[in-house]
Amino acid sequence: MKTRFDQGMKTRREVLGDAHVDRAEANKSELDLGFQTLITESAWGNVWSSDAISRRERSMLTLALLAATGNFEEIPMHVRATANTGASKSDVMEAFQHVAIYAGVPKANHAIKLAKATYAEMEETSDE
Repeated sequence: MKTRFDQGMKTRREVLGDAHVDRAEANKSELDLGFQTLITESAWGNVWSSDAISRRERSMLTLALLAATGNFEEIPMHVRATANTGASKSDVMEAFQHVAIYAGVPKANHAIKLAKATYAEMEETSDE
């Protein structure tokens, strides 16, 4: 029987990719071990592992919430994850349009700038 941590790690790898999770795991220390366990079990083992809505929808919600709350640092990571969740570039732009209306144009504008840069980076690395 899978624990919530095991399920969370499986989902995290499916969404973010092995390379990202391996880097995060390599950087884990005693100081942030409790936090890493918390997010693996709750965010990935509960929320992202639920089948109540699709991963595409979760990607759109996550990106919109990150932008709306000004948590821009994680936007590139979640834009990269769209390659695994099925959220298209158009889906992401629709989510950011909602941000513009409900949370502010400057936040949406900055999120779009980050998304464009991340998509360009993704295209460069896929051409190599």
